[in-house]
Amino acid sequence: MAELDMHHIFELGLLLVMIAAGITAISKKFKQPYPIALVIVGALIGLFNIPVLEPLKAFITEGEVFNFVIITLFLPALLGEAALKLPYSHLRANKEPIIALAFGGTLISFLIVGFSAYYFFDFSIQAAFVFGALMSATDPVSVLSIFKSVGVKKRLAVVIEGESLFNDGLAVVLFNISAFYLVSYIDAGWAGLGSGLWEFIRVVSLGLIIGGSLGYAFSILTKYYDDYPLEIIFSVILFYGSFLLAESVHASGVIAVVIAALIFGNFGGKIGMSPTTKLNINSFWDVAALLANSLVFLMVGLEITRIDLLEKWPYIFAAILVVLVARSIAVYTSLSLIGNFPHMWKHILNWGGLKGSLSIALVLSLPRDFPGREDVLILGFSVVLFSLVVQGLTIKPLINVLGIKPKEEGNEEFEKLLSQLHRYEMAISEIHRVKQKLYITDPISKELIDTYEKRIDMLKAQLDDLFERNPVLKEKQLSTLRKHAMYAEYEAVAKLEKEEIISSAIAENEYDSITDSIVHNEEK
Repeated sequence: MAELDMHHIFELGLLLVMIAAGITAISKKFKQPYPIALVIVGALIGLFNIPVLEPLKAFITEGEVFNFVIITLFLPALLGEAALKLPYSHLRANKEPIIALAFGGTLISFLIVGFSAYYFFDFSIQAAFVFGALMSATDPVSVLSIFKSVGVKKRLAVVIEGESLFNDGLAVVLFNISAFYLVSYIDAGWAGLGSGLWEFIRVVSLGLIIGGSLGYAFSILTKYYDDYPLEIIFSVILFYGSFLLAESVHASGVIAVVIAALIFGNFGGKIGMSPTTKLNINSFWDVAALLANSLVFLMVGLEITRIDLLEKWPYIFAAILVVLVARSIAVYTSLSLIGNFPHMWKHILNWGGLKGSLSIALVLSLPRDFPGREDVLILGFSVVLFSLVVQGLTIKPLINVLGIKPKEEGNEEFEKLLSQLHRYEMAISEIHRVKQKLYITDPISKELIDTYEKRIDMLKAQLDDLFERNPVLKEKQLSTLRKHAMYAEYEAVAKLEKEEIISSAIAENEYDSITDSIVHNEEK
């Protein structure tokens, strides 16, 4: 019976993956943000009675299943993937706006939403601040996917990623304190305030220590291996291990996995990973993140339809308004003292404070007897639905209107020339192949080849002119070429070492030199 149940669960999981992959593929084909499409389709599946999908809906919308899949199964992978590829130098260069938003902005939003819910929605103090914590999280599962799909300037993308990663950890800590300790702290008066502050510091600090220690230990471990499948396994153990270990001692698992992944990707990547390993680890987590994101958003759409949102629409409208106002005050206030930060970017950060699967998973984790649970659930789900669909669909137009999306001059012309060049080169290759196979004579083939070669010469001249007019486009091409050339250098040294033509010590020095060059090239 147990085997049958497991078999059935696997079938439902595969069906979910197939639906998510199909919707994602179609969205990418039409160059639309796939998270929004998945949420909408998931909601439609939830609303309509489709017999073949009913078992899937029943399985996914169980609160325990949803909570486990989002928080324990997918969240460490998604946070780890984002932090792994975020260069520390970029974080350091943008530390002021990231710290201001992730800490100052989150606390401001938490307090505004919490007090508003207490005074205007007649929530208990405990339920009000639980709602405040839920609505202060700019869920990285949502916001990173949306912004990657629409494209923004590099510095703005780094600020958005940095805020999402650290803000998420802080919001989860505030949620746990509000849900399980707030009432006892309030009853204890000033002593309770001190206890609450100490609990906050303990949870965050312990998460930092666990993540930092494991990230450093696994980074050192990579020095002793040059085996990318094994090092990918190390990264999986690190992300899930740091998360689960921190949670087991009531620390912040989110902060632990973010810090561990940052150290592993930066320090570990520098001292212990070959270019081949870096490339394969990044590729592995790209695939894992795409799969996880696709499933998460489809599940959010299915989960939202479980709640009757029509009963309390005046409260829902008011909650959406409160959350939007709180986010605006949080963003503009926290960034007001940060110099050299474009004002237009603040508008994107404000509207891009999306809520998502993390908020839903957290509210579902509340005990069944939590006072005000249903009201928090209804308002939380409503804000998430508005955030993902309305804000998510309007981010791209807003970016275009404000002129924030990077404009790569000459990119369309370059793609057109490149396409024609590739066509003509492939045509010449085919002529040589057919000539050899069908014994076509030289005079015949030469006439056609000459025609194509003249076209190729013209295209190359046009490309040279384009690169002269657009140095950035030329630098982008050079950067790609340098990277591939350095990978070839690495493989050449590896071959010499393998055949014992050079010593391991010399090879190690060469590897370090090549790795430094690759990192320098990527940071340019």
